[in-house]
Amino acid sequence: MLLSSLKNSCRCIAFCNRVGVCLALLLLFMLDSCATLSRYRGVGRIRRYDICDARLPQKFDGFTVGFLSDTHYPSKFTRKRLANVARAIGDLSPDVLLLGGDYVTSDVHADELFVALGGCAVPYGKYAVLGNHDVKRVGILQQSMQRNGIKLLADAADTLRIDDSQIYLCGVKEYDKNVQKSWLQQHSDSGFTILLVHTPDYAQDAGVENVALTFSGHTHGGQVTLLGLYAPVTNSRYGRRFLSGLNYTDRGIPVVTSNGLGTSRKKIRFCAPSDIIFVTLHCKQSVCD
Repeated sequence: MLLSSLKNSCRCIAFCNRVGVCLALLLLFMLDSCATLSRYRGVGRIRRYDICDARLPQKFDGFTVGFLSDTHYPSKFTRKRLANVARAIGDLSPDVLLLGGDYVTSDVHADELFVALGGCAVPYGKYAVLGNHDVKRVGILQQSMQRNGIKLLADAADTLRIDDSQIYLCGVKEYDKNVQKSWLQQHSDSGFTILLVHTPDYAQDAGVENVALTFSGHTHGGQVTLLGLYAPVTNSRYGRRFLSGLNYTDRGIPVVTSNGLGTSRKKIRFCAPSDIIFVTLHCKQSVCD
């Protein structure tokens, strides 16, 4: 009788331990998918990635790229949060800053946004593309960008140089894969090329084989998800494939998709934390293995 009771007690303890472990893992999973972990209020996370590519010139080894998108300013992304983003960029000190589109909810907020972002000290410049919500205010946005030292890449490209080495940065104005693919094909032997485009689907659809790295936004990480596993709205024809973070096209091109900073339609986020992306480039694959 005593032996039987002891066995039952052991089974109960073992079961409780398993339940405890499962609950702990579930809590960690929820924290990973939903929690705001950044010390900058209004920025849910600073997401860091290392990208390795043998095409990267040696002098660009360790070069850093800051990327933010979908501010939809002000939406849920208020003035105080904008100041925190500028502070975060200053602390991260990227070599170049990229902006992925969908900037403001009304014309009057353009200058306030770009004064803050343009004031960030970035040695190799600040570059932007337009998003689908920017089409009706292109002129206002472009003028504000120019006043604040931000270069708009509207189906255009620029070259970043360190001494005699260079990499290329190109941007798509709208979702027109024929225009930008044509430019990329002309530069297919030019070495390391970064593509900046609002919609992540572009890298998959356009077949841009010579691109080394793509930055995109648009999806908001779903904005509202079920623990990051299911999103009712993805804003992508590929569902969750390019929804958030670092993913790859069929041709192996890395696509980094930001969850964005602001919100559209409803001022709510759930299990899709806002973010700033910080990428470090490497020319040796061993760093990423």
